[in-house]
Amino acid sequence: MTALPETPPETATALSSLSALAVQPFAQAKLTPAQQRFNDLLAQIERLSGHIQRLGAWSDQHRYAHIQALRDSLLQAQAQRKNMLIFLHDRLQTVDLTVQQQRTARAKLRSLIGQLDATTDPAIQALAEIYVSDEDTQEAAEEQAQAAQRLRERIEAALGQPIEKPSQYQTPEEMMAAGMRQWQRQQQADDERKAAKRAARKAVKQSQKQNAAEENGHEAKVSPPPVDASSTLRTLFRQLASALHPDRERDEPERLRKTALMSEVNAAYQKNDLTTLLRLQMQVMQVSPSNAPRLADDRLIAMNLLLKDQVSALEDDLDQLQSRLSRELCIRVSADADEAAMTQSLQRMQADQRHSADQLVVDLRRIQNEAELKRWLKEQWQLAKEQVSQSTEL
Repeated sequence: MTALPETPPETATALSSLSALAVQPFAQAKLTPAQQRFNDLLAQIERLSGHIQRLGAWSDQHRYAHIQALRDSLLQAQAQRKNMLIFLHDRLQTVDLTVQQQRTARAKLRSLIGQLDATTDPAIQALAEIYVSDEDTQEAAEEQAQAAQRLRERIEAALGQPIEKPSQYQTPEEMMAAGMRQWQRQQQADDERKAAKRAARKAVKQSQKQNAAEENGHEAKVSPPPVDASSTLRTLFRQLASALHPDRERDEPERLRKTALMSEVNAAYQKNDLTTLLRLQMQVMQVSPSNAPRLADDRLIAMNLLLKDQVSALEDDLDQLQSRLSRELCIRVSADADEAAMTQSLQRMQADQRHSADQLVVDLRRIQNEAELKRWLKEQWQLAKEQVSQSTEL
């Protein structure tokens, strides 16, 4: 069998862009709707593939260093929280504090215990048994319940209806989550009602058209079915498999090249990846893009079905990639966002985490002095008060 011609570098570069597959019009002729749709779908696939490649490259560049930086800051902060926990417990036993200062100190201790893993450290577990199981827990729960009820009033005003079973939610976080779930159910119900109305209107219009056709003495015309999409893909695969069959090749380098190309063909066929098969067809069989307009519209329509599926799959892949990176990196990651801006967000988060860890060190040094300890407790009380106030605002 004649060896396949090597693809020149400039041709390989051109083939890497889906624009090489686009249908070109003859002379002054306009593209048919099927041809225009084919080109539009190719453009969507190229855009989505580009988004996925760029986001993947950007995350590969920053992901490990970012996660490592956050981990280092977290470990430092956890060590300082434990030191502060033990220090505050000791001072509660030895320093003369007012009732309000003692209450604030115990609240801070509970907060620190909540941020630490009480099940793995005996020292923390011992303090948790003291501060999480005493009467202060009930007091804190009452404060949370009051804040939750204040938030409930605001959520109900925004929803225009009462929260369902409000007594089940005892903290502002639980109340907010319940309000969001109820709002989402409202939106879903609204969407379903709108979809049902659209479907009903569509059915009415279709029925009217059918009736009109019957009144004119003939039945509504039914378009002939397009060429089967699976058959189109299978035909393309068989053409490539025939041209690339490595067992028919005696020249070892050429056989290895065909084997590699055939692996690409198999992978693309398994994924219904029409664009890759078309690119390989141009490369292997030397099919010129200028021949594309000669494809019948019914075949292009079949190809468009496959391309539409590829667009949907790429959209899903992009959504999943964005969601996964957003969770892993703890910032909003979007293909539409500026990469430099996202990198700055990572850097700001790292700086914030370092600052939080460093601030714990500063606070611990500061409160070694009894007078500073009392001032710090007053600041913590004021800060907690502001946070409760903010949690009641939508």
